[in-house]
Amino acid sequence: MTRFRVTLEYDGTDFSGFQLQPNGRSVQGVLEAALHQITRETRRVIPAGRTDAGVHARGQVAHFDCDTRLSPNDLQRGLNAVLPRDVAVLALEPAAPDFDARRDARAKLYVYRILNRPEPSPLRARSHLHLRAPLDLAAMAEAAKSLLGSHDFSAFRGAPGGVPEDESPRRSLDRLEIVPSGDELAIEARGRSFLRHMVRNIAGTLIEVGQRRRPPGEVAEVLESRERARAGPTAAAHGLCLERVFYDP
Repeated sequence: MTRFRVTLEYDGTDFSGFQLQPNGRSVQGVLEAALHQITRETRRVIPAGRTDAGVHARGQVAHFDCDTRLSPNDLQRGLNAVLPRDVAVLALEPAAPDFDARRDARAKLYVYRILNRPEPSPLRARSHLHLRAPLDLAAMAEAAKSLLGSHDFSAFRGAPGGVPEDESPRRSLDRLEIVPSGDELAIEARGRSFLRHMVRNIAGTLIEVGQRRRPPGEVAEVLESRERARAGPTAAAHGLCLERVFYDP
């Protein structure tokens, strides 16, 4: 039996999330079905993090155990041959027997992408939130600074439901930046772990700052309040992408 580490890319638009769903299409479901088709084994695929419905990934990491004679290259090619077009295995390699994609992760980088121009973009409609009016990027960057470090992020926590999570709302952000590039911008958030909808709730709040609907200094007050109702709306899922998962060398 060999434990494999895989790096995945997927377009989350047509998925109900990563985790298996009783009545919905999931990334985990299509991966496990593809693995069974290639190896004739029924194996569980464990991800570094469970992305929500509509959320994408460029660098999701997962592990699974498999008793196969196929080489890693042949297994990767076989999986990509049978997977649907919205999921791809970017890398596949043997891992240590005790490697755990979730518990061994040291940090995750999420990126929320915004198209900021009057005209829509058909090519970016599935991966960027479209906002027509110019955003105040300096104000957004100023507000983001108040969220860096370790805090109680209850004000940015999603509503109860979905995947059970740690009871503690304390999380740490070591990076929260506003990165412009041409007619788009990215909100880049990196931390060890995140609460449900945390990045999207932060993005929704920073967008309100960029729209001058609230001053930058108010974000620190929202954080301190620990009240979800005081933060901004949950930004649309399609703008969010799990960009990378970090591990010790």
